[in-house]
Amino acid sequence: MEFIDPALLAYCEAHSSEEDPVLKHIYRETHAKVLMPRMLSGHLQGKFLEFISKSIQPKVILEIGTYTGYSGICLARGLAAGGKLITLDINDELETMVRGFFEMAGLSDRIDYRLGNALEIIPSLHEQFDMVFIDADKANYMRYYELVIDQVRPGGVILADNVLWSGKVIPEAGKKIDKDTQVILDFNKMVQQDPRVENILLPIRDGLMMARKK
Repeated sequence: MEFIDPALLAYCEAHSSEEDPVLKHIYRETHAKVLMPRMLSGHLQGKFLEFISKSIQPKVILEIGTYTGYSGICLARGLAAGGKLITLDINDELETMVRGFFEMAGLSDRIDYRLGNALEIIPSLHEQFDMVFIDADKANYMRYYELVIDQVRPGGVILADNVLWSGKVIPEAGKKIDKDTQVILDFNKMVQQDPRVENILLPIRDGLMMARKK
């Protein structure tokens, strides 16, 4: 994931609005107590998610993959008055920690945190989404996308994380493409060829695909 020059990344973070105390706390706690802390969105990507959300002012956001709640808090800060974030995760071991972070951020009443299999939960949701953030198991990215696309309003945005896959989307000469990388390549190709959206792939952190529904 760390394929962008660390000094350049540090410069970008130093010239972006500061990470607030709540997010700094979540960052520290995640790195101290949770496995695979690299899954955390972090300062630069989190600020981008917050910036986009505040620009759109969505009424309903769907997040697939809560982890420790960092990205969800960033997204929820841009909600329109009366809006809500529905965030889904399969890992119930982090529930107490995550709910505590949402409470600390003052967003518990605006975040609908659901535990379970997203592939089963999404079909039960009947809201129209203004924004969707996909950041869960990569093997199901295409399924998540197809499950949500019809419920995204025209002009709504779908974001998908990790679409540069630590730079592996550009294969080394003579090296076989592994299964996980192929999944990301297939997802990126599908979005690129989808006539229902216009899209841009941004080299932020591990890559963000941003698709706007026509």
